[in-house]
Amino acid sequence: MKSFEASINSVASSWPARSALRYSIVILLYSICHVDTLYAQQVLSQSKLDAQVILGVEDPITLSLGELPPFLEADSALGLLRHSSVQGQVLHVAPSDVRGLFETRAVRTPKGDLMVMFPVGNHYAAGAGKVNSMIMYRSQDDGKSWGGPAVAFDIEYSQHGFIPLIPKGSKRIYAFGTQPIPSQYSREKGKFENAPIGFRWSDDDGYTWSRVSLIQPVNDPGFLGMSVTRMCETANGAWLLGSHAADWSKKPLETQQYILRSEDQGETWHLLPGARKVGWSVPEYNRMDEGRPIWLQGSEVFFMARTPAGQIWTSRSHDDGQSWSDPKPSSLVHPDAPPMVFHSSDRKTLINFFHNRHTGTQYTGLSGTMDGMKDRSEIWVTLSSDGGRNWSEPRFLFANATQMNPEKNGWFNHQVSYLDAVIDKGTIHIFCPHLWNRAVYLTLQESDLQKLPTKEMLQNTLPR
Repeated sequence: MKSFEASINSVASSWPARSALRYSIVILLYSICHVDTLYAQQVLSQSKLDAQVILGVEDPITLSLGELPPFLEADSALGLLRHSSVQGQVLHVAPSDVRGLFETRAVRTPKGDLMVMFPVGNHYAAGAGKVNSMIMYRSQDDGKSWGGPAVAFDIEYSQHGFIPLIPKGSKRIYAFGTQPIPSQYSREKGKFENAPIGFRWSDDDGYTWSRVSLIQPVNDPGFLGMSVTRMCETANGAWLLGSHAADWSKKPLETQQYILRSEDQGETWHLLPGARKVGWSVPEYNRMDEGRPIWLQGSEVFFMARTPAGQIWTSRSHDDGQSWSDPKPSSLVHPDAPPMVFHSSDRKTLINFFHNRHTGTQYTGLSGTMDGMKDRSEIWVTLSSDGGRNWSEPRFLFANATQMNPEKNGWFNHQVSYLDAVIDKGTIHIFCPHLWNRAVYLTLQESDLQKLPTKEMLQNTLPR
């Protein structure tokens, strides 16, 4: 029997119309068939909030949601404690009969739309075959209204996430990411997350997509890993994509971080710093994951990576990503969660979203019962005007304020990590997979970043 998504796309594709009309048909059919479910999701999007939110681990700040300073708001529609300059809406709530929704990734399309995608169902690593579908929403008025949901890729296997790339001077959108094609990888011996990395492309502003092309690095053709964090293109046209390989048979889990690099628009690739078994990791933990390269200027590229050591680790290249300095810990306090760094509108400043807390207890490799999952509950912002060498004092942006669900573990009950952003024309558009259950869209103006409170400012609001 055809899946619901496949049936809808089959009907829509039979219409002799341009891709934009096909997209409208898909949305209409989805809405008609799911009107009761979608309505129920909107009703349920109101969250029951905790009485208080505790920020930080060292010298924690306890904020009573009934007695907040005027610049903070407890938002039951979003389920967040947020700064008053942040506005938002819930785009999508995962149906109750699936595990959730996962990494939200967005792009400004060549024609100016905002487009966001995320898998709905189960995480791709949870089972072989198809356990999720990649869902897409689109806004043609800069986020004021959204069309969706629609199925982005009508394929027979699961997806991990959408990593967008629009090469300089091009109108083609690439969608990179992990490709867990059942015949192309093995789930045995703790390698169930490692799959081919590949990409699709769209030449019609993201309405239709090519078949997948799999990456086979020249120096390691059989490379398998996972990629879900942002990539970059350098001024000279090199493409750089982070990917890490995991071994869950080791107790605790071990990972190695790599960078995939192409100089010819994806025709050929090299694995850096070399073929497998020479990837980067933090020696104490044998872990480094979800690396994010970001081009700075000239031939300089900055690299940030997730570790369980309590800081984001960084590296730097001065030759277009061909060689890299040894990764070292930064000053950014961050738990076992991905880096989330982006350019400002003027591309002169790095805007880094991070958790600014680290519990550092109960490390077992990675599990939903670890205290460290609570560290994914709050988002702070810090800026760098010198390519990540120095960072401004962190300022608080938002935190989860939703009451815990006793039927779910720490993976879900605290989650505001893995956010994505499109930053242009002075506006920060944020897309967050809140609680791994709701796709939340937030906005604030870059000019309001300096209005966000520092830790000292928050402490000064507490009763004495």
